[in-house]
Amino acid sequence: MRDERITLSHGSGGKATHNLIEGVFAPAFANPMLDRMDDAASFTIPGSTARLAFTTDTYVVSPLFFPGGNIGHLAVHGTVNDLAMAGAQPLYLSAGFVLEEGFPVADLRRIVDAMAEAAAGAGVAIVTGDTKVVQRG
Repeated sequence: MRDERITLSHGSGGKATHNLIEGVFAPAFANPMLDRMDDAASFTIPGSTARLAFTTDTYVVSPLFFPGGNIGHLAVHGTVNDLAMAGAQPLYLSAGFVLEEGFPVADLRRIVDAMAEAAAGAGVAIVTGDTKVVQRG
């Protein structure tokens, strides 16, 4: 990777994202599951015949609220889709929130309510999560 700084294009899902993954993440975390470069990892649980699939996804969208939904709907449906595309039956999700100081709690409630609605509709449960607050800007 020849870029010295991260740009918005590194998060676009295109060639710059691929170069970032290949140049930074893949060499550091190299393993057979990661080498497949899928959106979800699926494998047989050691000592069992059961298979497990999981994924991590992150969403940024502007504006947060748009006709027909918001980032909460998008986060749940997009993550469920990644699991389904891996051939898995989505059952559980985790949710991570990085909130900017001063973010309106009313907006957070709208997003969280949308996530709960989307999860119920998809037949999945949000079973764990993490929240951090960062300074404005």
